[in-house]
Amino acid sequence: MKLLLDTCTIIWAVSQPESLSDHARAALTAPENQVAYSPLSCAEVAWASERRRIRIDRHWKRWFRHYTDLNGWNEVPIDLSIVEEAYSLPEPFHADPVDRMLVATSRMNSFTLVTADRKILEYPHVKSLW
Repeated sequence: MKLLLDTCTIIWAVSQPESLSDHARAALTAPENQVAYSPLSCAEVAWASERRRIRIDRHWKRWFRHYTDLNGWNEVPIDLSIVEEAYSLPEPFHADPVDRMLVATSRMNSFTLVTADRKILEYPHVKSLW
């Protein structure tokens, strides 16, 4: 299965794995699954770290690169087609721009989005799990 990680999933997988659901933890550790992230999650980690919403053990840039490399997670680039998809999603969907981009990335690349976000989990136009 191809998985795309929501930002909170990345943070919890690294800092508080017990916060992940059993299903999410199993999916992330299954050797046959491909796990990926969006560069937008790096932006969200940076924003949260600089505003002291999360505490991490090193600068956000080194933290993000270290843990994505350590876990073997792959970057999924953002391009114009993903931006177009993000703002063409079937409604109703909430307005958070990063969530829209993550959903669009998942849809355009046939990923299952790993998230605890209820709005995404209940959105019928993307594959998701928690």
